[in-house]
Amino acid sequence: MERRPALADGPGFRVALSVPGVAVTFGLVLFALLLVVGLAFRTNDGGLLAGPLTLANLVAIFTDRLYAIIMLRSLWIAGLVTLATVVTAYPVAWYLAFHAGHRRGLILFLVTLPFWTSYLLRVFAWKIVLAYNGVLNSAMMSLGLWETPSTALLNNPAAVVVTLAHAYAPFAILPIFVSLQTIPRSLLEVSSDLGASRAQVFRRVVLPLSMPGVLGGALVVFVPTLGDYVTPSLVGGPGSIMIGNQIQAQFGKANDWPFGAALAVATMLVILIAVALVRQADRRWGSRT
Repeated sequence: MERRPALADGPGFRVALSVPGVAVTFGLVLFALLLVVGLAFRTNDGGLLAGPLTLANLVAIFTDRLYAIIMLRSLWIAGLVTLATVVTAYPVAWYLAFHAGHRRGLILFLVTLPFWTSYLLRVFAWKIVLAYNGVLNSAMMSLGLWETPSTALLNNPAAVVVTLAHAYAPFAILPIFVSLQTIPRSLLEVSSDLGASRAQVFRRVVLPLSMPGVLGGALVVFVPTLGDYVTPSLVGGPGSIMIGNQIQAQFGKANDWPFGAALAVATMLVILIAVALVRQADRRWGSRT
């Protein structure tokens, strides 16, 4: 007796299943993205998309020295945060993958615990730690390391880097941990049997095979850090203003949505360049391994 195909085997059923996801993706992501791009080429005449087309917004961004400085500062801070996060996350991921044992579940729980609290609460916590009368100043004075509270701990780019590196540390730890976890242990054993030292095993086997996780974690940290505006506003000073602060100001107090959209588009172009560089680096590491 010939078996009739089930309903789930038909192409119509698979299309019906994909419709909700496609609709949500288009409605919440693509439509908003296209709206921002379209708004970036409009004049600020009070209408959303009714104004005439213009390139003045993008020309102003790429010709004004002020925005070039802010963009370079944003790239510098985001780069430092990414570097600090990856460097500190790798040992944690290494311990989780190779030495945690039965404690792995507990440590993973502790790593993801910051996600249970508000991002703003974490930033305010660092503000309390680094403030003039904060925890760090009080501890240093109690230890006799300095006599008066220091004002150099807050309202500077260093405070922004420390706060962002702490906030986005789990985003780097987890991809690196997954990448290390997938390395066959037999490769490490064979390398040791062939006379390779621990440093050689790490440099020639572990690091190249874990590089996709490192690059992925770096990208996941770099992208949101570049557009962050909350942390520079709360723990940074006038010298810590980033491109995200300018975008927020244009959509807020300045009420210049087209120029804010143009700043967002310029930031997206920078992010696309970063993604392309990461993909190129990933290909090079893949060809080496």
